[in-house]
Order: sequence, then structure tokens, then C-alpha cells
Amino acid sequence: MGGVGVGGAVNGADVGGAEVGSAAAAVVHRLAERHETLATVESLTGGSLAASIVNIAGVSGVYRGGLVVYATELKATLAGVPADLLSERGPVDPEVAAALAEGGRQRCGADWGLATTGVAGPEPQDGKPVGLVYVAVAGPNGGEVRQLDLGEGRDHVRAAAVVEALRLLTERLAATTS
Repeated sequence: MGGVGVGGAVNGADVGGAEVGSAAAAVVHRLAERHETLATVESLTGGSLAASIVNIAGVSGVYRGGLVVYATELKATLAGVPADLLSERGPVDPEVAAALAEGGRQRCGADWGLATTGVAGPEPQDGKPVGLVYVAVAGPNGGEVRQLDLGEGRDHVRAAAVVEALRLLTERLAATTS
């Protein structure tokens, strides 16, 4: 996973539907301007990242598709995360997030891959606290992973993870020339 940087932790704030829609619209419009495509791979967000993207008019030229890999073994069989990485680190891990993003990018034939993995709750998972989330982006020139500490509240954690994933991609697009 050369070229993948791991960013610092981000604390989640209140997230509303308008914020999700605005973040998704920014991503779709920027990708359309660049004539680039996107794929998503989701675990804890269960398809809500993809749903936020396809709600934007004009998305058909940008969004290739996505995978919802809630079960750990599907992260390997569908998204291409190395099984040994999953067995060593578990599904909530920055390297797993990076592998999810790159796997989605490759398997969907997209320029960019965007992934989410984490613990939405209500209980901790494999010793990882509720609210620990990793969002990752993979692109033509490498990728980036961001750790989020989103607090508690299942709906809040999932919604904030969607917004933060979209923000990460927006930042990466701004830093990369097409």
C-alpha cells in the first residue's frame, strides 16, 4: 500500500442531512469536472455513503458502483483485502481501510476509491471503542487514511463517517491535479 498516508484523528461534530448532501454534491461535481470516476466500499456505513452520492443529479457519469462488505470475510472475498491482514489486525484498522479503498477502486474500475470501516456501536468491537472509524481514499497517485473519533450514538457515528469520507476525498481532489 505504498503512497498511503495516515492522517490524524478528527473529532466528530453534529451532522445533518444537508451537510451530507452538500459534501456529496461537491465530490460529484468536482469529479465530473475532472472526468474521473468513483467507487465506494463500506462497512459500518452500510450503503449510506453510496446513497448520498447517487442522490446527486448528474452522478451517472461519475459513480461506477460500490460494495457493502459488512461481514469481515467479505472484505477479503469481495473487496480484495488480504486475509492475513484481516486476521492480524481485524476489520477496524487503518491498513484495512486503505486496502478497502484500493480494492474498490480496482474492482470497480474507478479512478478513485472511498472506504469506511469502524465501530458504530452500541457496543465496542474486538477491543475497539464505539466511534472509532477509519475513512480512506485511494486514487491514481496513492491514498490517505484518516482516523476519526466520533463519540457515541450509532446514527451519529454513521452519518459523521459519511461526511468525513466525502471531505477526505474533496481534500485529496483539491490537492491533486487531474
